[in-house]
Amino acid sequence: MTTQESKRKLTAILSADVKGYSRLMSQDEEATVKTLKQHRETFSGLVSEHRGRVVDSPGDNILAEFASVVDAVKCAVKIQESLKAKNAEAPENRRMEFRVGVNLGDVIEEEGRIYGDGVNIAARLEGLAEAGGICVSGTAFDQVKNKLSVGYQYLGKQTVKNIPDPVRAYKVLMEPGSAGKVIGEKEPKQRRWGWKSVAAIAVLFLVASGLVWNAYWRAPKIEPASKEKMALPLPDKPSIAVLPFVNMSEDPKQEFFSDAVTENIITGLSKLPQLFVIARNSTFTYKGKPVKVKQVSEELGVQYVLEGSVQKSADRIRITAQLIDALKGHHIWAERYDRDLKDTFALQDEITLKILSTLHVKLMGAYRSTEGEKYYRGKQSFDCYSKLAEGAGHMQLWNIEDNNLARRLVEEAIAMCPEIPSAYSILGWVYHHDYYLGNTKSPQDAFKKSFELAQKAVALDDSIVHAHALLCLLYSMKGDHDKAIAEGERAVSLDPGGADALSIYAWSIYLAGRHEEAVPLFQKAIRLNPFGGASVYRGLGQALREIGRMEEAVSAFKTSIQRSPNDIITHVHLAITYSIMGREKEASTEAAEVVRINPKFSLENYAKTYRNESQKDAHINALRKAGLK
Repeated sequence: MTTQESKRKLTAILSADVKGYSRLMSQDEEATVKTLKQHRETFSGLVSEHRGRVVDSPGDNILAEFASVVDAVKCAVKIQESLKAKNAEAPENRRMEFRVGVNLGDVIEEEGRIYGDGVNIAARLEGLAEAGGICVSGTAFDQVKNKLSVGYQYLGKQTVKNIPDPVRAYKVLMEPGSAGKVIGEKEPKQRRWGWKSVAAIAVLFLVASGLVWNAYWRAPKIEPASKEKMALPLPDKPSIAVLPFVNMSEDPKQEFFSDAVTENIITGLSKLPQLFVIARNSTFTYKGKPVKVKQVSEELGVQYVLEGSVQKSADRIRITAQLIDALKGHHIWAERYDRDLKDTFALQDEITLKILSTLHVKLMGAYRSTEGEKYYRGKQSFDCYSKLAEGAGHMQLWNIEDNNLARRLVEEAIAMCPEIPSAYSILGWVYHHDYYLGNTKSPQDAFKKSFELAQKAVALDDSIVHAHALLCLLYSMKGDHDKAIAEGERAVSLDPGGADALSIYAWSIYLAGRHEEAVPLFQKAIRLNPFGGASVYRGLGQALREIGRMEEAVSAFKTSIQRSPNDIITHVHLAITYSIMGREKEASTEAAEVVRINPKFSLENYAKTYRNESQKDAHINALRKAGLK
């Protein structure tokens, strides 16, 4: 027996996640995390009580396994009953409802974790379940159908993502009176065909073969999204969210590669002003979750959703992609591409152009190829791209350890392929992060290095968006506002639908004292990236306060704090705002939060961050009035 075989086992898998988790987080991050923690404790207690174990609990997901399927389903029912009682005490818009999937399947166990199709099917069943509901596989149903006081509704054979064969699915009926019932389980009777019938079918097949060839992939039924239920208003032009492409390779390190493919498609689409494209930060909140298209559409306020997968093997790559009209609830097109690695960038452009033509977007010469097609040629260059993609992924995590790893990877890529301009821009961002993370003995040297690298990237290729955005940020930090704004305008002109470039440009406008102009720019950046970070809401709050829209400013600051409860700068600005408004009690509360986060906070040091003297005096006086020293 091999080592791999010795780790295989048959087990019952329970997979659960929160319905509408992203919406809850966007409304109140701190309260959502607190509620999730409480519900996790309920889960853990009930799983243990039913002789199971929690295997993993990333984000809002919970994965557990049981030796008995009966125990697994019984536990799932008990969990939903307990959570239903807890949710009854909460306001309707703050209720946290879980979806649960249960499967009996073969898995591989390694270091306490479980992997394989058995786990994947449980996760896909979870996605089929309703909020507060349970969905079980046919293999699980066969073992429990006569052993529990619940009923079942047969949902048919479901085609689920990344599982080759359809999966029998059953909804668990927990209502009183449903015990023992099995609804809709009868399959259509098989008909015995004579030779005449077979001949007729053959003729029909030949006539329709052309149509069948074009429709070789049968799309599963999609529940349409509702305009009325959208959290954000639908834009007046074609709107799209590109979900993270799934990494189908066995090597988990290829995750960065599949993420990079997704980002390149988003970037290609956002360059067209005729399209409304949701930013990467927001769509990547769905990464690794079996979300429904309806949910994505309603939470992000878009009509179209693109999803797909990437599989890299040796020198070949396979990319699948499918474009969905969420409002109509059907697939517009689905394609599978098998190409050489060297064709990856042309393929990303091909997918982008396919989307544009499908949505009837007129190009008028606005679309240009990705940088990859221009600079990455051959195996070595593609290895450079892979390192850059991985390095950029680590850089975006904003911590010292990942930033150091990003520097090593990008420097290795530059040593291999010094002709690639974007590599210098990415390294420039790494040094920018060093400056803010305190990951340097000399902040001045880190700032200077970041500036030099951004300038080098632009000198090599003036069309690199993130290089111009970095220069915009750095010039603003230097107080050279005219140059900052010029770089911001260049970044936005290259990527008119890009939330990051727009957000940085908005900051440059605000810091230049053009507060009223900054407000709509911040608002547009937020719409393009609904689940983005705290800083853009802080920027909006600061701009609103400076033009006298105080209540709106307070609302923006509160949203920023919901996204990042320990963002000390936002607490400082909210304290300033309350103090100016004469709301002394609330100002004092925010001042206390500042001291809680940083007991060594001093007005003397904070005053050094200001370049605008009149604004500095007003703000320092407001903070002193709030109780800070």
